Amino acid sequence: MQSQSPFAILIKVVLLGAIDAVAVWAGIELVLSANYSMLAVLVVGTGLLNALVLSKKAYPFRYMAPALVFLFGMVVYPILYTGYVSLTNLQTGNLLPKHMVIETFENRFVLAEDAEQFTYSAFVDEGDGMALVLESETTGERLLYENGDTGPLDMDDPRLTLDDEGTVTGLLGYEPANKYAISSRLDALSIPFGDYVLRHSLFKFSKNTKQYSFDESSDTLTDLTTGAVYSPIEGTFTSEDGTELEPGFQAWIGFRNFGVLFSNAALRKDFGRVFAWTIVWSLFSVFLSFSLGLGLALLLNDRKLRARVIYRTLLIVPYVMPVFISALVWRGMFNTQFGIINRLFNDLFGVTFRWLDTPMLARGVLIFINVWLSFPYMMLISLGALQSIPGQLYEAARVDGAGMFRRFSKVTLPLLMISLAPLLIGSFAFAFNNFTLIYLVTAGRPAVLGAASPAGATDILISWTYRIAFQGGSGNQLGLASAVSILIFVMIGTMSAIGFRFTKRLEEVYK
Repeated sequence: MQSQSPFAILIKVVLLGAIDAVAVWAGIELVLSANYSMLAVLVVGTGLLNALVLSKKAYPFRYMAPALVFLFGMVVYPILYTGYVSLTNLQTGNLLPKHMVIETFENRFVLAEDAEQFTYSAFVDEGDGMALVLESETTGERLLYENGDTGPLDMDDPRLTLDDEGTVTGLLGYEPANKYAISSRLDALSIPFGDYVLRHSLFKFSKNTKQYSFDESSDTLTDLTTGAVYSPIEGTFTSEDGTELEPGFQAWIGFRNFGVLFSNAALRKDFGRVFAWTIVWSLFSVFLSFSLGLGLALLLNDRKLRARVIYRTLLIVPYVMPVFISALVWRGMFNTQFGIINRLFNDLFGVTFRWLDTPMLARGVLIFINVWLSFPYMMLISLGALQSIPGQLYEAARVDGAGMFRRFSKVTLPLLMISLAPLLIGSFAFAFNNFTLIYLVTAGRPAVLGAASPAGATDILISWTYRIAFQGGSGNQLGLASAVSILIFVMIGTMSAIGFRFTKRLEEVYK
């Protein structure tokens, strides 16, 4: 290996030193914030980077490192994180980590028993500073709050300006504030007052006391007003009588989401219906688009056909158009009230159809649009495969007396499947997860009456997963949606493995 110049070595040392310095700074911040998982990733990543740069034995891996980083970041990590979420109760009401939920409860206050209230005058300076002069309506006690510090008001303070009745009207360095303009800032204040805090409400400050206290040793939350003790049970603080506090927190629940998916009869029915339609949608989309693409490829492969270049150019237009534009255009054309297709049917036959509002029609429309978008790709790959078949095979078949259909079934199709089978498997997997077309055209609708989940008549598994995660009537169920995603991953992987095994057998037969 050629030795490096001193200048190249200097650049390497400077850049690596700068990266290591940033890593040390970030590591300190992660330690202070107790984010040890990210700290571990930082340490491992920085260590591997230094090894790749400094070790001569690791030189070949330098060219693989960028691809491996993207592979881990774009493929491996999302799969692992989805698997982790599927084993938690992450959903509406259980979105925050436990320490943040505890902090939320400890910052809840209730009015003190004597409900002492304070009137106030507010002042602000040119920056973000704020001062309050508070006076108790019960005892007349006066307090001065200034930029986080609170204490008794010294009436002899030379900064104060008083009126004839002794009311504070000014504070040196501050301007009187409009209470309406700063009400949001006042609502966020908790002013210490002995064993209590003063909280703002309806343009007065009231004496409040903390409602909850957390005991770290027993891992319990106590309601200081009632004495009830709440223990964490599966992500929710729950008392002995079953009362639950909201919000809950993220918690590990194992394979419960998978169990719910199959043990809940109504949810299992939704899953079965969506899964069956997903298979039908994928098979019909791939079969019809491949059949149409192959038929057109056979025509375009005929050298006797005139203007083949023009036909090929026109037929490829659906493939080069952005999918979302084509999907939205077709949705408009199939619109029940204003679509051009219904207008033609009405003008010619006097009838109209509810294309996107009837389950069977909506499914047929989706398959039609997907075939329209997919057949140019099938045509292109079929053309390439057809042109790779030796002409001598056809000549031999003709000599043996094989007709056109027999040559196609015994020569063309088997040889095509050897090269196209992996692409068809990929097309099936793409159709299986074609969220874009489903969402843009029907958004999974029309709705299914009695469904236990947001599972529409045209939802495939991936769109159903999205709606469970973000459009559920009872809230966003991210853990359950992740469980469905893992099942989709397993199913696609299994189908692909079986398909490639079948392809390998075809290659063996060909050999």
